[in-house]
Amino acid sequence: MCLLFPAGPTWFSASIPIGSHRRTSVTWVFTPVTTEITSLDTENIDDILNNADVALVNFYADWCRFSQMLHPIFEEASNVIKEEYPNENQVVFARVDCDQHSDIAQRYRISKYPTLKLFRNGMMMKREYRGQRSVKALADYIRQQKSDPIQELHDLAEITTLDRSKRNIIGYFEQKDSENYRVFERVANILHDDCAFLAAFGAVSKPERYSGDNIIYKPPGHSAPDMVYLGSMTNFDGTYNWIQDKCVPLVREITFENGEELTEEGLPFLILFHMKEDTESLEIFQNEVARQLISEKGTINFLHADCDKFRHPLLHIQKTPADCPVIAIDSFRHMYVFGDFRDVL
Repeated sequence: MCLLFPAGPTWFSASIPIGSHRRTSVTWVFTPVTTEITSLDTENIDDILNNADVALVNFYADWCRFSQMLHPIFEEASNVIKEEYPNENQVVFARVDCDQHSDIAQRYRISKYPTLKLFRNGMMMKREYRGQRSVKALADYIRQQKSDPIQELHDLAEITTLDRSKRNIIGYFEQKDSENYRVFERVANILHDDCAFLAAFGAVSKPERYSGDNIIYKPPGHSAPDMVYLGSMTNFDGTYNWIQDKCVPLVREITFENGEELTEEGLPFLILFHMKEDTESLEIFQNEVARQLISEKGTINFLHADCDKFRHPLLHIQKTPADCPVIAIDSFRHMYVFGDFRDVL
């Protein structure tokens, strides 16, 4: 890839183990290209993306040889998918020349070329495409995105066998062909990487629909009680915000696998470094973030990290695992250490 400028915490990229970066192998086998990729600009980008069920957008720069190498692969993948999804708005392959449209690049925080981002009905998904740059891999990725993210329940007894290590969202509907379910399906398409989505219909769901269609959240574990959505089920924003709040925890773990993804959200980090077995400090941190800093959600990423795995970042702030738990802010320019962990109370 071609870097536009350093993005995110320098300590993180410096501490990623060798061999852990994503694969960027390229397959140089093509058939004749027949599809024109949609070029996006400030005039058409919102209209095209808002009307596309799924859009894969290639943010590129002509001077970057990796961008040049991807063009024919991207075009051929578009040909393959167009045959399977011929409807104009089912799947859109589009591209943005970031030199010509730097305002769009800034809007989506593009810091390297080429970057492939997925959109659903105009909403950018937080996970960019990081797979192999081949026709087959890109086509398989789109097929996966078009698959149904919701598991249908045919018997309510199936709920007793759910994987309770996951966050489960269950919808109970009278009919599948309803506005309530269409909104639920849109939300599931966006958040299926964060939660497991299930649904029951008709007679199967009737015992759970004593007050009409409803959505419940089953938290991880067996002790936490279920939570019921009390808002309008035809209001997408309300439904999405409620489910997102349940699916995406306030304090997330940063690892070598998700660090680049978290960095690309463009928010500074507030990190608790703790030993893996030190769950007490983590619980205190989670509770105090929820109590004191909930209003900052969306402007700061609240994270926790394994001290043992992140020895190198700790060295940047003159700490070792023996000093943990340690709290620090990473603004992507400087790291600021919180004086004493016990002072969070």
